[in-house]
Amino acid sequence: MSASSTCDALPEDVLTVEQAQDLILNGITAITATELVDLKQANGRILAEDIQAGFDVPPYCNSSMDGYAFAYQSLLTHAKLTQIGISWAGRPYLGTVQLGECVRIMTGACLPAGTDTVEMQENTEKLDEHIIMHGSPKLGENVRYPGDDLKQGEIILTIGRKLTAADIGMLASLGMVQVKVLRKLRIAFLSTGDELKSTGAPLAWGEIYDSNRYTLHALLQHLPVDILDLGIIPDQAEAVEQAFLQAKTKADLLITSGGVSVGDADFVTKTLSKLGQVKFWKMAMKPGKPLAYGRLDDCLFFGLPGNPVSVIVTFLLFVRPAILKLAGNTVTQAITHTATTLTPLKKTPGRKDFQRGIYQRTTEGYQVKTTGEQASHVLRSMSQANCFIVLEREWGDIEVGSQVKILPFDSLV
Repeated sequence: MSASSTCDALPEDVLTVEQAQDLILNGITAITATELVDLKQANGRILAEDIQAGFDVPPYCNSSMDGYAFAYQSLLTHAKLTQIGISWAGRPYLGTVQLGECVRIMTGACLPAGTDTVEMQENTEKLDEHIIMHGSPKLGENVRYPGDDLKQGEIILTIGRKLTAADIGMLASLGMVQVKVLRKLRIAFLSTGDELKSTGAPLAWGEIYDSNRYTLHALLQHLPVDILDLGIIPDQAEAVEQAFLQAKTKADLLITSGGVSVGDADFVTKTLSKLGQVKFWKMAMKPGKPLAYGRLDDCLFFGLPGNPVSVIVTFLLFVRPAILKLAGNTVTQAITHTATTLTPLKKTPGRKDFQRGIYQRTTEGYQVKTTGEQASHVLRSMSQANCFIVLEREWGDIEVGSQVKILPFDSLV
């Protein structure tokens, strides 16, 4: 690969990707409003209270095997035991078992009074009403004790935890019906541009279908948020302002695509400056150089570029982490891998490139190839890809066989 020493220093009005990410995340505080949700709706939500076990789980001694329950001391004085009943899961044997007696027991069933050990069925032989033990069970073998899983009074989950399927099952084992979590974020989004039409409408000459709203909707569906699609807003100052005022009252975060440059018909940053606070950044990255970030009072704002690939790249690198932090999640660094490139990669020094690639893991390690044309309007380059090929700012063209960094998409959704 080749590199240039002329790109080490950036202009004052240009940020690196990492600088922009830090500026955004450092300025975000998670919401504190909560809601009660049914347990079946709580997976992936952020817990808003500590959970204490109200009782032992399991609440009683039970068998971990199908077999026979008895008092261990019986084995010291009896060659065979007399079966006096059956303990079923949910239908326990209610009598007391004496020395020399046993009860047939099923997995999960209560140990009857007077028993302390279970021998599995495979190690026994039945002769009429008598049971002969062929194994050498230990005291307490195959017995689950109260509190083996959860002990009464124990804090089992703490505030701020992102609930998993196992957590949901554990809460269900305590009989919980609802749980208190941070409320869902409300995310609004819109597209701007007189040339845009919604799918299904006929196109006039010079018009195109709006793909960005559909892309953003799909990206947001991976997150625990409520989604508000504000549609296509024409390039008119009054229309943009009305859309912003609507989002300001209904959403925690507004995402726009298009209209963040400095053209005569680009009203997004102008409107944000009028109604709220705006930071407009040029970033040393490709695609997605311009990004508008700010606030409409309590509503965060992201103004993304209009090109469809730029929308996806800037959403994944900047908007998604911001949403996660605002929703109360811990934001972690995305996982990258080192891969060998199977195709040459064209690059000009000066900006960090996020090219679209197809990677595979082989016995020799990760390998990656480009999806072809990398222009920011070519959405097919994203559709075919399963990773970003991350090329550092100072690098030039990359030769076949070089080591590059890849960022798999499945670590970003």
